[in-house]
Amino acid sequence: MSQLRKDPIVGRWTIIATERARRPAAFVDPLSTTTDQKHCPYCQDIASPGVYESQGVKVINSSSPILDESKPFELRGHGLYDVCHSYGVHEIVLETPTHTANMADLPPEQINAVMQTYALRMQTHRKNPFVEYILAYKNYGVAAGSRNIGHARSQIMTVPVLPMRVLDKISGSKKYFDYHERCLFCDMVTQELKSMERVVTQNEDFVVITPFASRFPFETWILPKGHHCDFVEGIKGHEDSLAAIMKDLLLRFKMGLNDPAYNYMIQTSPVKKASSYKDDYHWHIEVMPRLTRVAGFERGTGFYICPIPPEMSASFLREVEIHA
Repeated sequence: MSQLRKDPIVGRWTIIATERARRPAAFVDPLSTTTDQKHCPYCQDIASPGVYESQGVKVINSSSPILDESKPFELRGHGLYDVCHSYGVHEIVLETPTHTANMADLPPEQINAVMQTYALRMQTHRKNPFVEYILAYKNYGVAAGSRNIGHARSQIMTVPVLPMRVLDKISGSKKYFDYHERCLFCDMVTQELKSMERVVTQNEDFVVITPFASRFPFETWILPKGHHCDFVEGIKGHEDSLAAIMKDLLLRFKMGLNDPAYNYMIQTSPVKKASSYKDDYHWHIEVMPRLTRVAGFERGTGFYICPIPPEMSASFLREVEIHA
């Protein structure tokens, strides 16, 4: 029977459609073709000036930015509506100087360098008084919103307003803390490590779980075992562990799910009034293979339908034999 599950953070409901469970191979949308190296625009960008470069990682401004800083941020009214210039920064992080498509194929030390680059760029952008939130994210594969260029890259964007999804998480976390006087994410880590039903893998500093109310098949979260609201400060001293567990998880996707498209998003506390989130919020990374599509019911209700129970997804990924 299907089961309704409520997300403990934002209160969103998911339908776990257990009767629809199928073999994972029935869902995959593998990355089949990529641009060869001689036609890769990012291989050409490696030799050109960027805004930051270190340890084989290079940051450049997007050639087709969604946001830009060319005009000052000024909110103005338009009748009953609010409008402003699309103020912000849109950067591309070239994760390696080699023409490699998937982060899963990078050595751990290179993934470490990518994570450190995110943190350093976030530190830089925090100095801008108009920035409310900074998101580092990755689109891998066409189904995840990327182009099949074949060069590992991710993106950093800053926005002058607090995104609703971030606000919902912050509000839910604070509500839980006010009632229980404990961090919701820390309690989640404790419960998941105790039951082990939805644990995919773990190391000394991080645990990978499939969320109880997963929105999508094989949706996973990388959660720090230690409490910290902020990605930049939270990874200090744990960079090697984070790189190792990220590579572990992405290899499980690649080998177990036939190299599917995926997204990951680093969820961290807002820029302003950062100290107000230190007790009740907990940074984490959401990683999602793009194996299914959102349809009318989901768009009309805000529910999600997940055709594979998260316990089954975790069990499958645990059993994948990985090798570098």
